[in-house]
Amino acid sequence: MPLASTASNALKIVIVGGFGVGKTTMVGSVSEMRPLSTEEVMTQASAGVDDLSAVRDKRTTTAAFDFGRITVDATRVLYLFGAPGQKRFWFLWEQLFTGSLGAVVLVDTARVEESWYAIDRLEHHRTPFIVAVNRFAPGPNLDEVRTALDLSDDVPLLECDARRRESSRDVLIALVHHLARYRPPASAPERSS
Repeated sequence: MPLASTASNALKIVIVGGFGVGKTTMVGSVSEMRPLSTEEVMTQASAGVDDLSAVRDKRTTTAAFDFGRITVDATRVLYLFGAPGQKRFWFLWEQLFTGSLGAVVLVDTARVEESWYAIDRLEHHRTPFIVAVNRFAPGPNLDEVRTALDLSDDVPLLECDARRRESSRDVLIALVHHLARYRPPASAPERSS
């Protein structure tokens, strides 16, 4: 779908989270255009660098970012940037956060701890965010996830299936609603390691 000539207001959203949690899948499921993807086949060079224990069937990885687009109305367009999940690519996150309106943190309940860095960076940048549990299998309930991530009650937490367009859309709608109510904290909270 071509971009409307009346589009004059671009809104940037970043999707972050651990390696293999579904960021590329979310961008692809909800984008109105064929998403730009920097997915590359994983090679032996990543052996011992990337922890594949929780994603044994993963054969590709995002090397820079994923990019998708959603037209909100005649003048507003939402641009989605899916960040790479491995530590070796985290340096890219700082640039992806620049100019972003807000973020979605995708979480796999089998690897909740892989979301701590994303939350820490977003809080450091004072970027409003929501947390979406991409439910792969039965696991902790949302209250348990909130406790594990040490999320304040004002951070929305919901479940999703990043493979489904409607579910990914609902996550983005929840983020937009959060942004409408968001008031920055007086100071960024300190996170314990």
